[in-house]
This record gives sequence, C-alpha cells and structure tokens, in this order.
Amino acid sequence: MLGVAEYVEFGVEIFAFGVQKPRMKLPLLLLLPVLAFAADEKLPPFEMSIERLDPALDALIAPGTTVEKLAEGFNWSEGPTWYRGSVVFSDVPENIVYQWKPGATKAEVFIKPSGMTVPTPGFKEQGSNGLTVDAKGDLVLCQHGDRRISRWVGGTYDSKPMFKPIATSYEGKRFNSPNDLAIRRSGDIYFTDPPYGLTGLNDSPIKDLKWNGVYRIDAAGKVTVLEKGITFPNGIAFSPDEKTLYVAVSDPKQTVIEAFDVKDDGTLANRRVFFDAEPLRKSGRKGACDGMKVDVKGNLWATGPGGVLVISPQGKHLGTVLTNNNTGNCCFGGDGSDLYVTADMFLVRVKTTTKGATMP
Repeated sequence: MLGVAEYVEFGVEIFAFGVQKPRMKLPLLLLLPVLAFAADEKLPPFEMSIERLDPALDALIAPGTTVEKLAEGFNWSEGPTWYRGSVVFSDVPENIVYQWKPGATKAEVFIKPSGMTVPTPGFKEQGSNGLTVDAKGDLVLCQHGDRRISRWVGGTYDSKPMFKPIATSYEGKRFNSPNDLAIRRSGDIYFTDPPYGLTGLNDSPIKDLKWNGVYRIDAAGKVTVLEKGITFPNGIAFSPDEKTLYVAVSDPKQTVIEAFDVKDDGTLANRRVFFDAEPLRKSGRKGACDGMKVDVKGNLWATGPGGVLVISPQGKHLGTVLTNNNTGNCCFGGDGSDLYVTADMFLVRVKTTTKGATMP
C-alpha cells in the first residue's frame, strides 16, 4: 500500500489496497476520517480495453473482444467468485457481499453484514474480502472485521447472516485481516493475512501477530503458518497441478508476484519473484499486485498496475485487460471461459477462449 502522504502529495485517489478514498485532494487531517463512498460522487468514465503485447494473447482473448460493464456504483469491489450460477463479490468498506446474475442489469445485496458481524473499533475495512467455493459448493469468506476464515451457512439481506468459523487465530493470537484464499483439491485452505483491514495497518494496537503471513488450514482444522517474510501478502492462487503457489505482494516499495514450490507435505519452498510489476506501477498505471486466478493452460490472470495482467507460465506479460481503475480481483465463471473482474466501482466481464483451472 502506498502511504497516505504519497497519495496526498500527488493528488491520486486514496483507496487501492486498504486506505479508503475520496477522489479529491484533501488536507491530510481532513483525509483520514473519510471512510465512506460519497453518495453524490460521480462515477469515472467507463474506458476499458484489451492491450495486446504478445501474439500469444490472441489464443486466450480473441481479437476484437471488448470489456463489458455489468454493474457499477460500488465503494471497493473485491473477491469475485462463481457461485451457483452467479457471481458474488465483496464491497469491503460497505460490509456487503453482492450477487450478479446473468442477464441482470445490476447487482443485488446478497449477504449483509459480510465481514464484521459485531461492531468493533479499530477497523477501516470491516467487510469480507476474498471469496471462494469449496468442493461441497459452499461459500467460504475472508472476513476482515471478524478476523477469520468462515463458511456461509445461510441468511440473506432479509434475514440474519449465519457463518461457521473455520479458523480465527494462530497459536491463540487473532489474525490480522484475512485477505484472499485458495483451496486445494485435498481440501486444505491457503490464505493470506495482511493488515489492510486494520486502522493503522502494522501499527494497529489490536494487531496481535508481528508478521503478515501465509497460512494453511488442513482438513482437521489445524492452522499452520507457511511464510512470515512477505511484507504485504495479498492475492493467492495455485498452478493447475498445484505444485506451485503464487502470492501477490502489494508492497508500495516493490509490488511483485512471488512463487513457491509446494512440497508433498503442503509446506512451501524455493521462494522467488515470478513477475515484477514495479515498472508498470512506476509508469503511472493505477494499482498494485492483488488478486489472481490461473487458467487450465497455467496462465496467470493477475490484477496489477493497469488492470488484469495476463502472464504466461514462464512469467511473460502477454497483455492486459486495461481497466484504468485500481483493480481488486477476478474469477472465471459461466461455462468457465468468462472472466469477471472487480475494478474499484465496476464489475465487468471479458470473454476468453480459455477456461479457469478451478471451477466450482
């Protein structure tokens, strides 16, 4: 995350990875208390396109493909996943999970509250963030405000949401604010735990853990910390064969995607930089490395500076879904070939000619 002072100095909108906007220059003392999307704030122009950097992209996104706007008007949209014939996604600051159904002209409130079920001080992003679906078809959420990984077991906007906690702590210490997750075929849940939900981030007085970690929850519910050395771990995804784990790092000093070998016992080894997005960020493109998904061919569809970066299994940048917005995450849905993207206030779709490696 870029520091508040950096954003104020350059007049850039404040929000991308944990600090809420507004989109105007404000003195620092006035800026910090601003926590909600202004009702009268105008939507930015919808100007999205496909950038082709390598001919190999044509085999993944057909020439002439456009970006389709499905819904708009959110505060900060995140964590899309294909769930029972629809796309569900988080609006993190608003503590809501929305649902968009094919053919609809807008998204509807689906779960509220989504991430903070009991009002608690010390949070600037209280809602759910990353979402996914397990082998049983159940929705699993990263909940900032409740600081846990949970399974949704019922309830809608019109009735009280019901959650079953899967994991809330490591060795008796509460997680920071679980951000994104990926489930292996074994049922093990891997997730990242940066401090983005906490007011003050690493300086938050309620931050119990000294590190920002990558964790695993096994089938028995045991929580293991796999990596403590990543400054700001964010999005997470497995290669199709599950032998490689990708972790996005949204550190303002070095935004990259890292890769790890997944050992037979589920632990990680051979940490390395898979893709360096710093040149893109320094060129002025909005955003940093955040959420991502992998297709059946092993290509990484990773949100980063500019939009969704399409990266080959060898780490070559093939092209970008240019959103011109800070972009949180993406998922494959429909028949597996539709790419759904949460880009700040927008939910959009891109038709691809590949399919997601993991589909509910």
